[in-house]
Amino acid sequence: GSSHFGSSLCALPTCAKTHASPCSPAVGTAVEQPQTAMEGRMEAQLSQVEFQDGFLAALDQSGGSTPEALKLYGIDESEYSGDEQMYDKVHEMRTRIITNRVYHGARIVGAILFEATMDRQICGKPSAQYLWEDKKVVPFLKIDKGLQEEKDGVQLMKEMPALDALLDKAVAAGIFGTKERSVIKRASVAGIQAVVQQQFEVGRQVLAKGLVPMLEPEIDIKAPDKEECEELLLAALLE
Repeated sequence: GSSHFGSSLCALPTCAKTHASPCSPAVGTAVEQPQTAMEGRMEAQLSQVEFQDGFLAALDQSGGSTPEALKLYGIDESEYSGDEQMYDKVHEMRTRIITNRVYHGARIVGAILFEATMDRQICGKPSAQYLWEDKKVVPFLKIDKGLQEEKDGVQLMKEMPALDALLDKAVAAGIFGTKERSVIKRASVAGIQAVVQQQFEVGRQVLAKGLVPMLEPEIDIKAPDKEECEELLLAALLE
């Protein structure tokens, strides 16, 4: 599974505490990029993802594990109230990481963002825009909404009825690609085939929007028959 950054010793940079820069568009103002500029950006990002060595930084932690992650980072639940303030605290943490001087495209090929991170700003710029323009890090978006209960040895992704709208928002925000995760817990032919089918269905929906899907049919590292799971998954992927 994805590893999530849990700590940083760097102070929040001054620009992260200020309002949007003067050149930022007013709230509610739509900014249209010329098609050629968007195509050029996508080509440059595709080349970086395809050919450059480096890490993919998973900054997409969300949901019920967030309070515990913040606690490990030194922020107690008494310091915020409600989901919105909680995500503000997480965004401050991620801003410290992303704005660190050693966090840049020569080391980090891409970063996977949670939707709430995509919706927020870093140094007065939308997060995805800042990542690419200031850090040359390719922005991805986590699009799955968590996992269903285990069935046939796997956990499929929950239904995503609003996926089209989310993908449209991602395109407008300058996102390059997506990540969608399901989990395989044991060697079940029916279950693994269901995982692969769902992953490719979602992947095709992502491609139709002009984004690049990162399929993640994860095999549980604790699966008792992990090797057989891997063989079944490979066969299903190659069908």
